[in-house]
Amino acid sequence: MNKLGIFVGSVYGGAEALAETLAAKLTSAQVEIFFDSTLDDFMAYDADTVLVISSTTGQGEIPENLLPLYVALKDQFPLLPKQHYGVIALGDSSYGEDRFCGAGRKFDALLTELHSTSVQPRLDIDAGIHFDPLDVADSWFTQFIASADQVAA
Repeated sequence: MNKLGIFVGSVYGGAEALAETLAAKLTSAQVEIFFDSTLDDFMAYDADTVLVISSTTGQGEIPENLLPLYVALKDQFPLLPKQHYGVIALGDSSYGEDRFCGAGRKFDALLTELHSTSVQPRLDIDAGIHFDPLDVADSWFTQFIASADQVAA
């Protein structure tokens, strides 16, 4: 993998901090983090790898800083058969199963519809169980990078 775009949806900064920590672990790839991304930002990775890291708000919704990208992808529906992706979804299961990690579930489903290829199953992190999401995300991210490297080879 030569290039990784990390697209972050965050309300209180937890997803941002996780994205920055994970990105700092990479030395072999060009990594860019997007906190207020546009469709053009995302499309720059149409033949590369993207990682969506998002918290979930309210009734299982996508945070305001990531919602415009989601809406643009849904409305314009660009097919992305060369793109590879992963999703880390942050949520709290105490809000109900139908809302838990809703933002990540929505992005995962949309990217599949756009023909992007998941290189690793979505990681759902429950804030009620894991106070520090890095405890769970670290090993998942290592495997995600290894899988993305294999697919790119």
